[in-house]
Amino acid sequence: MSVPDTVTATGRDDRDRVSTPGMLGRLGSAMVARRRWVFGVWLIALVALGSAAPSVFSSLAGAGWQANGSESVQVRELAQQHFGGNSSAAVQVVVHSDTASIDDPTVQQRLIDVTAVFDGDTRFGAVIAPQPGMTISPDGHTGILIAGANANTDDMVKAVDDVKDELTALSGDGIEVYPTGSSALWSDFNKANHDAMIQAELFSWPVTLAIMVLAFGSLVAAGLPLLLTVAGLVASAGGLVLLNEVTPISVWAMNFAMMFALALGIDYALFIVARFRDALRTADPRAAVAETMDTAGKAVILSGLTVLVSLSAVLLVPAPAVRTMAVGIMLAVTFVLIATMTLLPATLGALGPKVNAASLPYAKRQQHRSPKFAAWGELLHKYPWPFALVSVGILVALALPVLGLKVAMPSIAVVPDDAPVRQGYELVQAQFGDGAPGALQIVVPSSDAAATAAAASSVDGISMVTPPTPSTDDSNYTLLQAFPAVDPSSEAMGTILGDLRAQLPESALVGGAPAENLDLQQALNDYLPLVIGIILALGFILLLVALQAPLIAILGTAVSLLSTAAAFGVAKLIFQDGHGSSLLGFTPQGFLDGWGPVFFFAMIFAIAMDYTVFLLATAKEHYEKTGDPKAAQVDGLAHSGRVIFAAAAVMVAVFFTFALSDPLPPKEMGIILGVAVLLDAFLIRLILLPVLLRLSGHAAWWAPGWLRRMLPSIRFSH
Repeated sequence: MSVPDTVTATGRDDRDRVSTPGMLGRLGSAMVARRRWVFGVWLIALVALGSAAPSVFSSLAGAGWQANGSESVQVRELAQQHFGGNSSAAVQVVVHSDTASIDDPTVQQRLIDVTAVFDGDTRFGAVIAPQPGMTISPDGHTGILIAGANANTDDMVKAVDDVKDELTALSGDGIEVYPTGSSALWSDFNKANHDAMIQAELFSWPVTLAIMVLAFGSLVAAGLPLLLTVAGLVASAGGLVLLNEVTPISVWAMNFAMMFALALGIDYALFIVARFRDALRTADPRAAVAETMDTAGKAVILSGLTVLVSLSAVLLVPAPAVRTMAVGIMLAVTFVLIATMTLLPATLGALGPKVNAASLPYAKRQQHRSPKFAAWGELLHKYPWPFALVSVGILVALALPVLGLKVAMPSIAVVPDDAPVRQGYELVQAQFGDGAPGALQIVVPSSDAAATAAAASSVDGISMVTPPTPSTDDSNYTLLQAFPAVDPSSEAMGTILGDLRAQLPESALVGGAPAENLDLQQALNDYLPLVIGIILALGFILLLVALQAPLIAILGTAVSLLSTAAAFGVAKLIFQDGHGSSLLGFTPQGFLDGWGPVFFFAMIFAIAMDYTVFLLATAKEHYEKTGDPKAAQVDGLAHSGRVIFAAAAVMVAVFFTFALSDPLPPKEMGIILGVAVLLDAFLIRLILLPVLLRLSGHAAWWAPGWLRRMLPSIRFSH
């Protein structure tokens, strides 16, 4: 292929460049030449990993929402070890009758039946019958039976999964039976979210296919991204099951992995397939694949690395569930990248011109250089300031509410109204008081037990402290339970816990489910600035290496941060303030779920940088060819605008299908990510970033010689 006879921004004459493929081009060409081997290896890998994939949701861990090393986790471990498993992970079974009291023979028989459910299961520890003055309600019609936790929190959630249907089946004849407690909460919570995620995924597939058919105008070309996504999904599901054998992986990891494999798999395939179809006009299939991988493939690799490094910062947070969610997405992205670099080139080389088979009539007139986006680029070039001011004004206005954002761990409202754990929770509150479902546990040396009980009783917001319970072994520990006077998810719980820890003897440790939530929230808050700083720094470094230009790397990072802030501002308006809640079908909690800022920031920033790399890599390619900043801006938009538009439409469709879920967390996830993509693709990538290229001109692509000598040589022109 011929190249323009110009001097590029790097100072090297393009006539000196050879037209032989680069490393990625040679890789793509090798995949085409050895496509039978590629298909064979992928088939074996998918069969092997696919055999494990069906068990992914039953195999993965159900808990892990804790701050490792925190005081509350120490209390849970001590309670489990020395008090027959009567920890926050214990299962509480609420037995209630409107007509009969707890000492009635029929209710007593039902309690015996409940106890029998736990017999023989080594995951459950000692079973404690309802106790007067503690776990029997003042009117005598409600009792709480406690089955101790004799396993880790993940196994306890699985244990509840196994027995909850048997327990709820004991309801009848005017007697209600509901399993409650932290383990039961995560059991019902995970099931509701799993069902919602599957439903959303199934709904999103036909919508996605329709968008891609419209974007490509060809059924074959539109089907390739789905092929890539299926391969990535199956591989990542099987990979998570195998990884779970080494270390517990949260079931939420698969939920997020499904979403990202679908969104990014389609994103990358769109970019590659669009470029391949253009290259086919002037080259044979193998050469077209080489050209595609040297240009679009390079952008995909850099985009994938950006996603991976952004999510890697989340691994710093000492919460197993949060860490493994990041691991799940990183594994899915890795498999999608491998498939993009191997399976997709081999498939494109095998198809050749047949990639355009089953085309719609308008597709035959479609060009890779979109005249409409070229005209849009010209308009932005002619009138940069009005567009810059409007887009920045909208983004800043949407970002301002983030200053009032509140975060907290989810309340019982995140599970459906008819979930057994919620029915039991509300029954306990009605019979025992608002704070009864969230008892705080205090473990203290026996010598300090009396002083601890007296101090705990005097703390504002504590309604009752149970008598000291000695350990079941020979240890010198005593357990007390302090019942708050407020709902466990109330803002006042933080103050109560802080006062309790401050006023008790130094030897006393305070835990319990509310304390575990608050300790986790504190850890998330503490690590948020560090995570954000690392993500921004790594994102800038990757852009700098990719584009070889400090100014555009700074601008690309800054505008990604702006769109992320705007997405969180919208999240505050919807989920904290409740705007549109009736339309979306949920009751606002008055805050955003506590893991949202850390995790969603990483996800949103990764997606934002994904589009940044696609647009700027294309613009850099045209600047390298021409040395003209206008050509870089206009042609960069003309060649990538349609792909960015289509990819954003797919991502928005995928994410917004999760907004149809009943549980609140998938709804939050879908709406926040969907809004982020919407804002980022249309206000940033298709308006603000091209305008910044226009305003900065040659300076956007300039780098001092010393910096250019330090950086690896990366070029996008072919």
